[in-house]
Amino acid sequence: MKKTALVAAVFIAATSLLSAEDAVNVTLGIDDLTSGIPGHGPLKNDELKAWLDNESNHQTLNVDLPLGMSLGRSQIKGLKENPLTRAKIELGRQLYFDPRLSSDTTISCATCHHPQEGYSRHTRFGVGVEALEGGRNSPVSYNRILSNEQFWDGRAASLEEQAIGPIANPIEMGNTHEKCVADLLKIPGYKMQFDRIFPDEGLTIDTAAKAIASFERAIVTGPTPYDYRESFRRFANLEAEDLEDMKEDDPELYAEYEEAKKAVAENPMSVSAIRGQELFFGKKAGCSNCHVGANLADELYHNLGIGMEKDEPDLGRYEVTKMEKDKGAFKTPTIRNVALSAPYMHDGSLATLEQTVEHYNKGGTPNKWLSDKITPLKLTPQEKLDLVEFMRACTGSFPKVSPGRLPE
Repeated sequence: MKKTALVAAVFIAATSLLSAEDAVNVTLGIDDLTSGIPGHGPLKNDELKAWLDNESNHQTLNVDLPLGMSLGRSQIKGLKENPLTRAKIELGRQLYFDPRLSSDTTISCATCHHPQEGYSRHTRFGVGVEALEGGRNSPVSYNRILSNEQFWDGRAASLEEQAIGPIANPIEMGNTHEKCVADLLKIPGYKMQFDRIFPDEGLTIDTAAKAIASFERAIVTGPTPYDYRESFRRFANLEAEDLEDMKEDDPELYAEYEEAKKAVAENPMSVSAIRGQELFFGKKAGCSNCHVGANLADELYHNLGIGMEKDEPDLGRYEVTKMEKDKGAFKTPTIRNVALSAPYMHDGSLATLEQTVEHYNKGGTPNKWLSDKITPLKLTPQEKLDLVEFMRACTGSFPKVSPGRLPE
């Protein structure tokens, strides 16, 4: 047996204890779902066959979310229509990193949404085939499990629709859906996986969409210093006597206290970040008017004045709805891990978080459709720095991924 196949077989033996009929409980962002089939180098067909023959990889996953994001359990989207399995997530991972989906085999989803650049890109605009440049900044592709509408303007009604949109965009992957499917069918490893994972449909653009969307739904950010501090709040005002009583009367709760206390100590927020949190959720800065909920984003569209001074501004959501009120409005991005995905705004015009805070501080850019939530904040220099520090304290881990393991 080849070494790569042996590694896969060992992994399979360790995970084949569950029957295919039972669902498995997992926590996205914590459990290992996105790191790829164990081994090194390109995925060989015998490795893929061994992976697919393990029934536990086809079990439906009952998902939970990690601390902080778990507050959004009721907002989870798309799993009824497209249940998660390990095999489907793994297939989506391969497609996400594979440039063979593009017309010239140079552009993958990860080209514009790369894990090393906050699942965005540190360029102002997305860059596609033949170095063609788009007109919008690459939005992040994590924590999308809490959202239906995708892209800055919400033109995709689901994550599945979003996942395959760039394939046929002439300045992104520059391909057609038909040619993309035909090219993938020439790769035995992909045909094998689609036939097993989607037995009634096989490899189609719709099943490709389901696979990529499954991988993207599994990209969930881990707990942040802010989350740990919030989790400890319920214990923060307890006196020593209260803790002694808890230790004696409710040892399980006391164990939670000890765990929360340790997590805060190991993931501290600075004094500046704590002040920034008070501003963020307070009336003076009012950031939480839009950056709210588990993902610190309201999933709505707002005109901040960005780019509206141009003769022909990007009208954003209006191009989808044709409603006057939506002119110049764009989707609220998450604050989670925002420190990793500069530059900012739909046009990438703000290079730093400091510039972003300053834009809000001045009250945006005046225009006829400016959101009524945007007003001058009159923040002091220290308050502006504090807000930035709080946003940095909203940075958690990303799940481990393996970009290089693709079918031969």
